[in-house]
Amino acid sequence: MSAQTLLSSLFRYKAWADEGLIAGLRDLAHDRHNGERDTATCIFSHAHIVDKIFAAHLQQVRHGYATTGTDDVPSLEELAQSIRETDQWYIAYVESLTSLEFSDTVEFVFTDGSLGRMSREEIFGHVIAHGGYHRGEVGRILTQLTASSPRDTFTGYLHEVDPARGGLMGRSTAL
Repeated sequence: MSAQTLLSSLFRYKAWADEGLIAGLRDLAHDRHNGERDTATCIFSHAHIVDKIFAAHLQQVRHGYATTGTDDVPSLEELAQSIRETDQWYIAYVESLTSLEFSDTVEFVFTDGSLGRMSREEIFGHVIAHGGYHRGEVGRILTQLTASSPRDTFTGYLHEVDPARGGLMGRSTAL
């Protein structure tokens, strides 16, 4: 498997997992869980801002963010739409690169002003890992409030999009 194939699959998984989290947040009762829902949305917004910052770094354009958070958290629907657009951008971008471009070095400035230098592959790895970490935080909040959270495993994604891969009725129970 090539790096491009793996990264494309990982970004498709990320988009799938993001959709599950959006649905989980949407299902929270507004009247009972406002504070927790706002906290979860704020965490998800932070992860998304980082996605957008690194997308700008990859394109060598200014991103306009002074920090990786915001005091003005968008509504869940606005955030969901922006997440979907950014997830689709990453999928298309990964699929547009040549094999040599994955190792190209990208120089940028972090929001704290320090200089950064990473390969495209490293940036992709950071975006995937960072998003997973924060989806886990939000999933934990959802679990505390509702006793469950959306599925968020790569194996779960692979078996859902390709049931022939195995598992019980196309669903893997392995973690």
